[in-house]
Amino acid sequence: MGRRRRRVDRADATGALPEAIAALSRALPAGPSPETFRRAKFDRPEAAPALWRLLFSALSEVQADGASAPIALEVQARWVKSVLRSQGYPRQGLAQLPEDGSQGSRELLLALSWLLARGFLLERLLAQTRVRLGDEMPVCECEALASPGLPAARVEADSCVDVRYLQWLMGKLRLRWRNLMASQQEQCALLGKIHSYTRSCHSNRHLGHLSVTETELLRDPESGRQLLRRLESENARLEAALEWRRRELVFWQWMDTVLGACPPEASRSTFLPRIPGRGVKELELVARELQALQEELQAATEARRAAWAARVGGLGLEWSATQRATQEAVGQELAALQWAWEEGRGRAQPHGTHRLVRSEVGVQGGPGLQAAEVIGALRSQEACLEATLHRLQGHCRQELARLARSLPGLIWIPPPGR
Repeated sequence: MGRRRRRVDRADATGALPEAIAALSRALPAGPSPETFRRAKFDRPEAAPALWRLLFSALSEVQADGASAPIALEVQARWVKSVLRSQGYPRQGLAQLPEDGSQGSRELLLALSWLLARGFLLERLLAQTRVRLGDEMPVCECEALASPGLPAARVEADSCVDVRYLQWLMGKLRLRWRNLMASQQEQCALLGKIHSYTRSCHSNRHLGHLSVTETELLRDPESGRQLLRRLESENARLEAALEWRRRELVFWQWMDTVLGACPPEASRSTFLPRIPGRGVKELELVARELQALQEELQAATEARRAAWAARVGGLGLEWSATQRATQEAVGQELAALQWAWEEGRGRAQPHGTHRLVRSEVGVQGGPGLQAAEVIGALRSQEACLEATLHRLQGHCRQELARLARSLPGLIWIPPPGR
């Protein structure tokens, strides 16, 4: 009976594995087919490009909506390698894969499993691609700061750059900044008009007005059908995610077989030296060697520090001025951080994305974050950033003055203060 029960359980697990992989494929954005996962287990090269694209879409904040130009597979592979390395991915086999996407499907499958095992990857992807019915606005820069961004174009550091070209780039940046600010102000004005004209039209009394998406549904019935299809697609992905959560144990048991199929030199998940378990004597010997190395390193550090102090002491007034400037900069930074902490103490800082809701003057608003709180937090951050900018500008002026003094025939006229 016991053998028969184990045979039945094994058959159930074998039957549940394709369903678990299919649920994971439907829950992921542009997820590959279950056949791709099966081929990746045997390290088939035709499965590698789809897994490179899946990892890129899972790690990046860019949505594949077709509006931007497609990114080459080599760039995606290079970017995925750098992001996984920065997140602490322990396997060296991924870094050794070619960037043309022709090999390494099994290693890419292991990397995807590592991201899933860390938790909240699927939830984050579902939150990024959800259908937004309201007019939402982020009140913090956590996601923007956490995202490493797309790889930038490589610039040769040794090549000479004309100052006029830098001035042209700065003017172009200022022009785009003004255009962005103008478009943001126009968008805010249009949102205000829509919220004002559709007042008391919403069934939810806490909202009171319609959003842009809801207004578009009333104006164009075709957009309503498109929104319905998007909602059905999102519901299908949510159902697939729930099914994946119910069957993911079978997937992890299958991943054990995938990891076991790797060569021994590629299946090491850590790079720490192994200590043989022959007893306590070997551990004591290692401890004594580490203690001796620590004492030797400390002695070498003290000697190097004394030599550096003697060398710095010969610089005289120039080093003293540099040291004072550094201490002043550190003091200003600490003062700015302390002031920001005191300003934000006692209340939680705004975080996440919130829906914009217009409330009448003198009327108590519903539950949520008030605009005055967001404005106060943004002003405190603006003050800290302006203080840091002024300090960096001062350092740049001092460095330019020092470089100008080193050239005897150069006359440097600083720009007028604004």
